[in-house]
Amino acid sequence: MIHAATTRIAEAALRLRAHLGGSAALRQRLALDALPGPATVWVHGASVGELTSARSVIVALAECVPLQITANSETGRDLAAGWGLPARLAPLDLPGALDRFLGAVRPRLLLTIESEFWPLRSRLLAQRGIAHAMIGARMSERSAATWAKLPRIIGPILGRIAALSAQDQASEARLLRLGLPAAALLPRLDLKLIDPARIAPPPHDPDRDATVLAASTHEGEDAPILDAFLRLRADHPGARLILAPRHPHRAETIAALVTARALPLRQRSRGADAAPRGGVLLADTLGEMALWYRAAGICLVGGSLVERGGHTPWEPAAHRCALLHGPHVENFRESFDHLDAHRAAQQIGADTLAATLSELLSRPQRIRSIGDRARAALDERAGDPAPLVAYLAGLASGGKAPDMKSM
Repeated sequence: MIHAATTRIAEAALRLRAHLGGSAALRQRLALDALPGPATVWVHGASVGELTSARSVIVALAECVPLQITANSETGRDLAAGWGLPARLAPLDLPGALDRFLGAVRPRLLLTIESEFWPLRSRLLAQRGIAHAMIGARMSERSAATWAKLPRIIGPILGRIAALSAQDQASEARLLRLGLPAAALLPRLDLKLIDPARIAPPPHDPDRDATVLAASTHEGEDAPILDAFLRLRADHPGARLILAPRHPHRAETIAALVTARALPLRQRSRGADAAPRGGVLLADTLGEMALWYRAAGICLVGGSLVERGGHTPWEPAAHRCALLHGPHVENFRESFDHLDAHRAAQQIGADTLAATLSELLSRPQRIRSIGDRARAALDERAGDPAPLVAYLAGLASGGKAPDMKSM
């Protein structure tokens, strides 16, 4: 009762603000603008990242049933509109806004990308007989601890979810503990891996075998990497290093580190496209990382030798790179644990990097084998989104959805 009264008071204040010259975005979030037409599925993603990760699923689903896309941000809305799909800002979790939006769209299914839990939205969906599904659902340890203190809110929300595909095993377990029915579980699907899995990997060749990429390095990593490469040249004078800093504005500082070690240096910003034999290509541009993944047989994932939490291993895995990483991979812990366990990646330290690289360059077939295993792990984890799309379309139609347990 208190929550209902509070939301009505808040909505009344926001409506007054909207009528007194509030922004078009506020009017749209209150569903006070020109309302959308009917759609079978309401697809919601918070912003650009969520919608981008699920684009292949969204576009495929749009070929089966009419969609209405919503986002919390204007950039997310505009992104989806650029795909040629109906898109608008999501209604706020307020009774009038939700009632007007749902009354206009009349969806049979809400598909939430990743995780958003809105109490009123959940309750009104149930009252109208609208199914709710989530894909790529995430629940961090910290968020789970917070929600555990609010069981009367999160429990009913999760209990109403008809189908959920978690991004990873840890999220799945936390959601189950918080009240998700086991019967609602779909096979796990990491949306962010679908597009990397579509990359055609380059063929193995001797130049790749001799090329090491340090990808997305941070301050504090470049010097030990260059020192390791300097030692590596004693046994492998033909080795090449591509050093791609996370922030290209550090290029001048990194170039000075290379020069201080008397290593041959080329820079991408000056037109170079390959590392010299026994030297370094400083990849000091943005948006070209795929070029360097294709050129290198070995990839050291940056942000992992220092406390930055690491970066995704899946893009280099898509290119069949043999993966190396430091101990700091908190941002992608489960991914690296999985790759390490399948001998598709190897943890190193600054003090062991030179020896590890020397061993790998002495055995090119091992570089290729590790890269092949990394790609196989990606393909396995990414899965095929087609069965999921068919399931969601069936759920939205009210008919019998395909069996997802065998997806």
